[in-house]
Amino acid sequence: MQKEYRGLSRRTQSLLKISEGMNVDFKREVSGIKSRDLVAFANSPLGGTILAGVDEYTDIDGVQRGAIVGCEVDDNARLMVINKATDCLPTVEVGIFIENIARKPILRIEIPPGPHKPYCTQRGEYCIRSDARVRALFPDELLAIFMDREGEQFLSRFRDAVLQLEQQVGSIRHALSAGMLDVSRDIHDLDDQLHRTLTRIGQLTQSNKRRSRDLLQVLKESRNSLLTLEQLILSGEANGERLEMLSEIHANLGMLVDNLDIETNGDS
Repeated sequence: MQKEYRGLSRRTQSLLKISEGMNVDFKREVSGIKSRDLVAFANSPLGGTILAGVDEYTDIDGVQRGAIVGCEVDDNARLMVINKATDCLPTVEVGIFIENIARKPILRIEIPPGPHKPYCTQRGEYCIRSDARVRALFPDELLAIFMDREGEQFLSRFRDAVLQLEQQVGSIRHALSAGMLDVSRDIHDLDDQLHRTLTRIGQLTQSNKRRSRDLLQVLKESRNSLLTLEQLILSGEANGERLEMLSEIHANLGMLVDNLDIETNGDS
């Protein structure tokens, strides 16, 4: 933003055409600017402007206007304004512009409405701009400013709390989603393992059935061989003791074959 003008800015030209009022004040010298002037504009809804090096005059219509008379605009003058602003509680923000350098220089001091109202001087004066003068804030006005500030601070803290809560909920939701995904993956893996186990059990059962059938076949063949042997022995002169032993083997073998046959039929 331009800080120096050889002539007058459009804003200053427009302000010189009106009288002192709610948002503009004329000061002949920089030394005429007081901390209470800065506090008053900072506490006002729209802030305001001070033109230093401007005096008042009355035009032919009887209306007061601003006339440029010039003032000191060096570093000491600007530092004087800054010191007045820093003496306020809290510090008042100001913008300082030098204008009309080619002729009679003046200072334009812009005071925006303060974000930390209410402001006061070091003496504890709470002021506001009213018409063309500075006056003390009434108790109800001061209370209203305090209430507005507390309300804004509460809303700010509430918004921060809501934002933090939303972030925490988002984190929890993300963690739950990730956890459910892990659980779903584990369940899927377990299902695959169960499927493979059941398949293996089925394969083992089929294998056992096949082994049982094979064993049964061998036993049946052995039984037939023994029957043939028995017949051969019975047809010749065989010892009676041997015949009794052979009969016992034949009976036991028959019981084993019958049991295996029943078990195999039950599994099939």
